[in-house]
Amino acid sequence: MLTIFFSFLFDIQFHVDLTLLSIAIVFPLVFTIRGSFRRREKALEHLSQFRSALKTMYYFVNASNNLAEEKKKEISDILLEISDSSMDHLKNNMESTEALDPVISKVQAFVTANGDVMSGRLKDRIFRFMNDLHESLENLHAINIHRTPISLKAYCLLFIYIFPLIYAPTIIHDMGANNPIYVTYFVVILTEFILISLYNIQDQLEYPFDDYGLDDIKLDSFKMDR
Repeated sequence: MLTIFFSFLFDIQFHVDLTLLSIAIVFPLVFTIRGSFRRREKALEHLSQFRSALKTMYYFVNASNNLAEEKKKEISDILLEISDSSMDHLKNNMESTEALDPVISKVQAFVTANGDVMSGRLKDRIFRFMNDLHESLENLHAINIHRTPISLKAYCLLFIYIFPLIYAPTIIHDMGANNPIYVTYFVVILTEFILISLYNIQDQLEYPFDDYGLDDIKLDSFKMDR
């Protein structure tokens, strides 16, 4: 608003081709929004694979005739712990898996400790689905910590702030200084609102696991015991 006020006060007006501004601002914003949305869709695929691996292992170990009931409960509790710990890891945007890795390793420790009563077929199935679980978690962790390049986001934000300095005098020149002032205010403020809204949408999509935005992934829906 100050830009418009001073442009009218000092009669600052010039003409700039707004196509250049759209290329400088809108194109990078749309590019980053599409990239964030694709990462969100990929995250949903990996979360589905993660839960599927956990549930399948749960079915296999509970269908085994060689494991005692207390052993079945032990491995079931381990799988539940993996589910809860993984969701907490994503929700808190942790950059290190240092706390999560020991929890996942409990499956290997369980199989090693009970290898004499577990059939080779059961162990093979567990390790096969553990591979799917590891792959999905690694992909989710990569999506969580590697986002839109900071330099590109900073570039977009910088041009959004510079935009009114160029846009206001151009609108005054194109519409004519004799037009109602409120029309110029409305056009410039509306355009800036649109750009800021697009930037905020992109910023919210950057963090799909923190349960902060309207479009965030509902992690509780992918827990093993949902």
